[in-house]
Formats: sequence, structure tokens, C-alpha cells
Amino acid sequence: MTKTFAGWRLIALYAGLALIVVLLLLGSGVHPAVAGGRLWEGAFGSPQAWRGTLRQMMPLLFAGLSVFIGLRAGLFNIGAEGQLLVGALATATTALAVQGPLGMVLGLVVGALAGAVWTLPAGLIKAYRGGHEVITTIMLNNIALLGTGALVAGPLKAPEKQMPTTPMLETQTRMPSLLRLDGTNGAVWTLGSPEDPGVRAMGRLAFEMNLAIPLGVVLILAFGWWLARSVRGYEVCAMGENPVAARFAGVDTRRTTVAALAASGGAAGLGGALLVLGQEGRFFAGFSPGYGFDALGVAILAGSSPVGIVPAAFVFGALNKGALSLQVIDVPKGITGVILGLLIVAFAAARVREARNDD
Repeated sequence: MTKTFAGWRLIALYAGLALIVVLLLLGSGVHPAVAGGRLWEGAFGSPQAWRGTLRQMMPLLFAGLSVFIGLRAGLFNIGAEGQLLVGALATATTALAVQGPLGMVLGLVVGALAGAVWTLPAGLIKAYRGGHEVITTIMLNNIALLGTGALVAGPLKAPEKQMPTTPMLETQTRMPSLLRLDGTNGAVWTLGSPEDPGVRAMGRLAFEMNLAIPLGVVLILAFGWWLARSVRGYEVCAMGENPVAARFAGVDTRRTTVAALAASGGAAGLGGALLVLGQEGRFFAGFSPGYGFDALGVAILAGSSPVGIVPAAFVFGALNKGALSLQVIDVPKGITGVILGLLIVAFAAARVREARNDD
């Protein structure tokens, strides 16, 4: 097969995927151009839309990194959802007990540790008994979902609230805002500047971004550097490529398996911690709409470089935010899931073609 013919096949695949989206939208009774405009407006059409897109993006940075770490080690961590929930609840409990800046710092540490510890059963079973991590992490997801739900509906529930939720964190315990915009008069506040309390009270806050996204980007870049420049990073990659060859080369694959899954869980737990300390300010029933499951697509779309997690998380965040606007014109939210799935298929097809060309 010539490269030209293979290229045309790829173009035909992309055209077919686009046609599927068009037909789905027409089947919903909506013109594709109208749906595209709504999607764009919902994700980028105003400061409020950008705020929502970044809010959707932030947890996907950390959950995507979580899944990516596992994939580089040859492990398929399906448990990012549960690890995020456990980390979030642990952070909320810690920050309520130890308030102020110290509570915020301890909350971050405890959230990451909780996510890491939650993966230990899966890591140990994989390393010492050969149990597949897909099965064990899925089971841990269910335990985390039901366990955190029971705790927040029982002993950790705020007494004055009807719904299952922890008490709201005090302002000094939460992640500081990096940038805020008053939607009424255009006033801008940056980190460390005093804020007009009426902005939040009267619903005038048009845009806000805290330190979580920059922290996520720095963490992703640091992981990429560690993966490429350190001995342990080489061992993780070697095990991911061929665990048998890595074992013969002297890599302790058992230890690396446990450590990689623990680091993976720690990243997801940190994402949950930042959700509590940042945009949510509490833990509640239904805390995650499925960030851990979207993270699978983010990690796959990122490709072989951790830097790819950033644009992948942004794309997923924008589509998730834009999907809310599509529902106004009676387009099912599931259409966005189909679009995301088709994006992953298109990316995978391009990767296959690239691999064949290299051969």
C-alpha cells in the first residue's frame, strides 16, 4: 500500500466520522451549523463561558495525568474516578479540621496521599498475584463511590443542609484566585489584591481562575522531565514497553508496578483535593460528573507525551461545557460524548498510520 493511498484512506475515515456527527445532529432535529455555533458560544462566547471551560478542564488535567502515568508503565488504571473522590473527601475532612492556610496545604498533601493509598490494593494484587488492574481498579471505583456517598450522607454531613454535603470551607482555607473579573464594571483582581465582597454576593463574578491549572501544568511538565531524564523514569518506560525484557534488564517490576499505580492514584487524588479547595469549596454527593472516566480519553488523546495532556484536557473541558448549551436547543448531552469518542478514533487512526509509515 502506497503512502498516498493510505493518506486518502485516512481522509475518507475523517470524512466518514464527520458525516456521522452531521447525521446524529440532523436526527436530533438540529442543523449542524446551529449546533456548532451553540457549542462554540457555550465554551468560548463570554468570560463566563471561558470560566466554565477552565473549571471543566482543571480536574481533567490531574485525572488525565493519573491515567497517563499508568499507561506509560503498561498499566490501565480505570480507577481515577474513585481515587479522585477519595482524595476530595479526605481533603474536605482535613481542611475542615485544620482551617486556614495550613489546612489548605495539609488538605493537598492528604488528598494526594489518600488517592495513592487507595490504589495500593490494586498495585499489590497486580505485582504479587497477577490480578489485572482493570478489574481491581473498577471494583475500587464502586467502593469509593458508595463509601464516600455514605460518609457524606452520614457522619460528615453538614447538619444545616438538606442535601448530603460537608460544610463549606472558609475563604482563608481555599485556593487563592489568580485572576478575577467583575462582569458589571470590568474590574480585574489579581493574586494578592483585595476583592470587593459584593462581586460574589451579587453574582457579578464573570471570570475566575485559581492556581490549580498552573499547578497542573507545572506538575505535568515535571513528570515529563522526570520520565525522560531519570533512572526511575526509564524503568517505568521500559516496563511499559516490555515487562519481561525490563525484568531481565534488572528492573524490579513488582516495586515499579506498585509505585506507578500509587503515583497514578496520587495525581487523581490531588485533582480531587484541588476541586474541594478551589471551585467547589466542599464535598457533596455527586461530586464528580465522571472526570475519572473522561480522563481515559484525555490520556489516549495526549499520545506519547505528557505535554499532550494539557490540550487534550482543554478540548474535553470545552466540549463538556459547550454541551450544556446544546441542551437548550434539545440536543442530547450524549452527542458530545459521541463527538469525543470519534475524536479519539480519528487520533488513533492517525497514530496507526504514523506507525505503519515508520515501519
